[in-house]
Formats: sequence, C-alpha cells, structure tokens
Amino acid sequence: MSSSILTPREKEIFELLVLNKSTQDVASILCISEKTVRNHISNVMQKLEVKTRYQAVIELIKMGELSLD
Repeated sequence: MSSSILTPREKEIFELLVLNKSTQDVASILCISEKTVRNHISNVMQKLEVKTRYQAVIELIKMGELSLD
C-alpha cells in the first residue's frame, strides 16, 4: 500500500481546488475558516517545494495524488 503525501483534509481541499473552487468556496463547503484552508494549501506547497497552488495541483496530479475526473 502506498502512503499519500497528503493528509485526508489536504486531499479534500485540493480535490475542491481542482474543481476550480475558490478558497472561500472550499472553506464554506468544508465548514472551516479561509485561514485554515490557506494554511493547508501552504503546508502542501511547502511539502512539494512549489511556489503556487497551481504548481502544487500539477505536481499532485503527476504523482497520482489527484485526478481530473
């Protein structure tokens, strides 16, 4: 079994970002604050050593952590 680089919450957030949801949308859908959403995004960007959330999405797709379907 391969372990994921993402926590379950990070995966939820990035799955919503792939659907073109804004930080505000994600916060509302998951009933968490926008700051919490941004913190999770920042943590993932740091893990992946990328500078933008879009680069993070691309890397996660390449790694098989996210899909576009």
